[in-house]
Amino acid sequence: MRTTSNLRRLTTVLACLAVGWTAVPAVPAGAAERVPPPATVVRIHDGALRGGAEDGYRTFEGVPYAAAPVGRLRWAPPRRPAPWPGVRDATRPGSACPQQAGEVPGGSTDEDCLHLNVTAPADATPRRPRPVIVWLHGGGFTTGAGSSYDAHRLAVRGDVVVVTVNYRLGVLGFLGQDRLPGSGTFGLADQQAALRWVRANIGAFGGDSHQVTLAGESAGGFAVCAQLASPSAAGLFDRAIIQSGPCTGRPERPFAPSAAPLTAARAAGARFAASVGCGTARDPLACLRQVSVSRLLAAQDTDQQPAYGTPLLPYDPGTALARGRLRRVPVLIGGTHDEGNGWAAGIIEAGNPVTPRTWPDVVAAFFPDPASAAAVVRAYPVTGSDGGPVFGAVIGDSNFACPTLRSAALLARHAPVWRYEFADEHAPPLTPGTPPFPLGAPHASELPYLFDLGGRPRAMTPAQHRLADLMIDYWSGFARTGDPNAVLRPAAHRPLWRPGAVQSLAPGRTGPAATEAAHHCPFWNTLP
Repeated sequence: MRTTSNLRRLTTVLACLAVGWTAVPAVPAGAAERVPPPATVVRIHDGALRGGAEDGYRTFEGVPYAAAPVGRLRWAPPRRPAPWPGVRDATRPGSACPQQAGEVPGGSTDEDCLHLNVTAPADATPRRPRPVIVWLHGGGFTTGAGSSYDAHRLAVRGDVVVVTVNYRLGVLGFLGQDRLPGSGTFGLADQQAALRWVRANIGAFGGDSHQVTLAGESAGGFAVCAQLASPSAAGLFDRAIIQSGPCTGRPERPFAPSAAPLTAARAAGARFAASVGCGTARDPLACLRQVSVSRLLAAQDTDQQPAYGTPLLPYDPGTALARGRLRRVPVLIGGTHDEGNGWAAGIIEAGNPVTPRTWPDVVAAFFPDPASAAAVVRAYPVTGSDGGPVFGAVIGDSNFACPTLRSAALLARHAPVWRYEFADEHAPPLTPGTPPFPLGAPHASELPYLFDLGGRPRAMTPAQHRLADLMIDYWSGFARTGDPNAVLRPAAHRPLWRPGAVQSLAPGRTGPAATEAAHHCPFWNTLP
């Protein structure tokens, strides 16, 4: 059995890899023989863009929404991009923001990354402007890119305009330093700059600038929570979708996203500056701006969080919700039935078996208080070969399912809230290989039902395709009206969402679910 510190360190690595599919663009059979699709041109405030026209939809990729954060703009609030002459090519995605290899093959060291991608139905002049969904990717605030999410199915079936966003990650997005404006929140500031770009420009793509839904998953979902609590995000979006990113996450539970106090962010920033040779410099920030991106990435902690106690985020989002200090907009919120199974499987595969003998030590690694650890062992006994699923249930229930229900209850005090739980236990796997136990519906497993990920088409059964269509109907209906029941096309036997209930989403099994009891939430709500 590994030590407690090693186990906890392992979780930070696994947290960043939980949705780390390999984003290798797939080349459809026969692509070489195809006639290139006609280009399409739109004009926005900064200049003209030439995008691509596909079968039923248009794409505009690599569109700058802010200036490159390089030189003195490294660790500065985002600035408007410079206008360009002529027509800018928008048929290829821009660089991902700097990150280690993983979801982005080979990683990235290109700081000129503040780009977004627009996917819109082919009809460039709809009778009415379309609702807009702005998507914030997950990845533990250290990995990911907007271009990993092919949104054409959501755009076409849902008749919406989808915008996927890059934002600064890791230490480049969330460095804390004394006397540094924007300290700990540069990535969140980038998201707000993208939302301002959408308000100003989305009409050129047929989108409605007054019907903007901010959506995200995992770290992206937590970022939506942060934007709900941010005074400077007021007026930038009209609805919110939070997927597996509870607003009431706790920093001492290391799997779910959360925020850190500014004092902790500054202390971590000071340690980071020392680790790259800038701790004793006369001007540590000027020194840090001279350090190569590769060296920054090699030295950064895998656990990155936004900072609160800042002008952009005055309060931790959970505290803001409890005090009613949030933007009051309709919210669709939920997660997956087996959020923790992927982490549990990774920890077991890394050489940490979960057996009746080792289980108390595993629990103690994540619940240092002896009384709490003993209570968890009693509530979640391991009796034989069930150790992996039991461990996954502890991770998922404590970090995701119950905090999500708590977040939903707090949000519902102020605005309409719709709850869901994705429960397809045979969802397409996001990573290759055979896990040590069946994963069920783990963290991020709902994403292929809304997007084609990493350039790969979805491999689904007919029943799963029907569920994917149903989810797109619900998500786009919510974006259109604030109610997931408001769908474009009539359909017999479409289960209706009930306010206050949790809608279970699984092939052939869609309806209310008793999630609070299933996830032991009365127990977790009393645990310190």
